[in-house]
Amino acid sequence: MPTDRVQLYDTTLRDGSQMEGISLSVEDKIRITKKLDELGLEWVEGGFPGSNPKDAEYFRRLREINLRNAKVSAFGGTRKPNITCETDANIQSMVAAETPGITLVGKASMYQVREILETSAEENLAMIADTVSYFKKLGKTVFFDAEHFFDGFSDDPDYSLQCLATAARAGADALVLCDTNGGITTRSMLEAIERVQQRVNDTRLGIHLHNDAGLAVANSLHAVEAGVWQIQGCVNGYGERCGNADILTILANLKVKMGINVVEDEQLARLTEVSNYVSELANMVPNAQAPYVGASAFAHKAGYHVAGMMKDERAYQHIAPALVGNSSRVLVSELSGQRNLVMKLQEMGIDFPLTQDEIKKLLEVVKEKESQGYQYEGAEASFEMLVRRSLPGYKPPFELEDFVIVERRRRSRSTDEENEMLAEAMVKVTINGKLMHTAHEGNGPVNALDGATRKALAEEFPRLEDVKLVDYKVRILDSQSATGARVRVLIESTDGNRYWTTVGSSTDIIEASWLALADALEFALNVER
Repeated sequence: MPTDRVQLYDTTLRDGSQMEGISLSVEDKIRITKKLDELGLEWVEGGFPGSNPKDAEYFRRLREINLRNAKVSAFGGTRKPNITCETDANIQSMVAAETPGITLVGKASMYQVREILETSAEENLAMIADTVSYFKKLGKTVFFDAEHFFDGFSDDPDYSLQCLATAARAGADALVLCDTNGGITTRSMLEAIERVQQRVNDTRLGIHLHNDAGLAVANSLHAVEAGVWQIQGCVNGYGERCGNADILTILANLKVKMGINVVEDEQLARLTEVSNYVSELANMVPNAQAPYVGASAFAHKAGYHVAGMMKDERAYQHIAPALVGNSSRVLVSELSGQRNLVMKLQEMGIDFPLTQDEIKKLLEVVKEKESQGYQYEGAEASFEMLVRRSLPGYKPPFELEDFVIVERRRRSRSTDEENEMLAEAMVKVTINGKLMHTAHEGNGPVNALDGATRKALAEEFPRLEDVKLVDYKVRILDSQSATGARVRVLIESTDGNRYWTTVGSSTDIIEASWLALADALEFALNVER
């Protein structure tokens, strides 16, 4: 939704992809572009077509895509010293990208011009003027990214302002002030913006902030209040070093807190979806504590918080989570009160007839278990099994009587390796009063134990064949105890339709694994959803 007040410009595909650990394929970039278009952003920076074949291919593929809201800009530098735009290969790669927008990065710092670019102040100004005017003659929307502007302004304000004025005279549609090193404080930024507005008062300003001082989002909002028009950022705050300003947090604050309608209400409601979608494609673990969109953004753990939430959700939430596509969560832990358990059961759709005394006893069990290393915040299936086992008359579908695990190192049958490890588990399980004794070999003790247990249960419970273990995590809880440390094991399982997580804790990693594994299988047999 275009607005004359503020324009949102996303640079996830270029600056965000420079974050350590991120490598986006062409298909990833196309899919993210479509998702940002659905969110309603006005501009998406597609990448640097002159830097690598992947970005060049992205721009070729982009010609086949119809975007409803967003326009795409190709990124690149001003022409190189002492050559023309027509003979500069990087400039021509941006022309070949055939995008409606061009984002030009140019030096706006005397230090950077002399020491890094190794040219004269006059030639740098000529490079800016020539490149901006070249693309304006081609009918492009041109954004001038004034690289190192704030650092340059601190050292030599006159020259940095001269760089901006040169770009403005050449026809730049917006002058983007870049805090390239990410260290500008709010007061210094606002003083610099005021000087720019006095010097160049007929060209719109933008802001591009990095988060090295932890101020990127806050400074972006202050810049808007100071009259800056275009705000640049990356989804989830991705970017080099400490990242860029998080454009999702900025968007939500502009819309919800400042009343600036940068997107429609229904687009705002997709904010959490977009965050998770991009993190999945980027293969990055979502930040649970991210404002607005994180899994913990509206999670409540303290008992008195939950007590207040039961009376009015506004008691401990600054907005309604649904506005940004998120939801409230109640956490169960040693900090919980009885109301936590009641709300958690309601949240999970569990309608068990627990009395007040039973809830009190259940809470005591939870706190005792957590003191032993259990944690139910990320293992809701184990919590549900804990509740079920507390009910009068509950009978477990199976019970472990005994198990033995043998590991041995033997000569490999493969010619590639001389020796290999092999584990064998022997399990005794009681099912409906009948003792089953099975054995199974595996590529490790947990795999062998899983296989032997399933073999014992297969005849009575054939639906367990669909249950697969999809993730296994081990956390050492008291590392100072060295090899005698207590561990927590988390197991994620699926039956193809749903996913659930279980937990086990012990000083013995095999026992901890069994406890989590048993919960996973028992949950699958008890819960139909």
